[in-house]
Amino acid sequence: MTLKDAKVGQTVKVIKLTGTGPVKRRIMDMGITRNQLIHVRKVAPLGDPIEVTVRSYELSVRKADCEMIQVELVEEA
Repeated sequence: MTLKDAKVGQTVKVIKLTGTGPVKRRIMDMGITRNQLIHVRKVAPLGDPIEVTVRSYELSVRKADCEMIQVELVEEA
């Protein structure tokens, strides 16, 4: 599952970043790294961008970048 597949309101955990070079660096510069929790806040009507919360920061991530972030769903306790 990628971040693009996550639904609004879900919290997911990053498993792997599949991007390379500058794309991977851009994703990591946003604070999205392995084992990081991401909460999906909002998705634009056409699916681009996806607004997420990472480490208490609100970010907009492009759909193409979201496809390079493999995640797993975190069960809310």
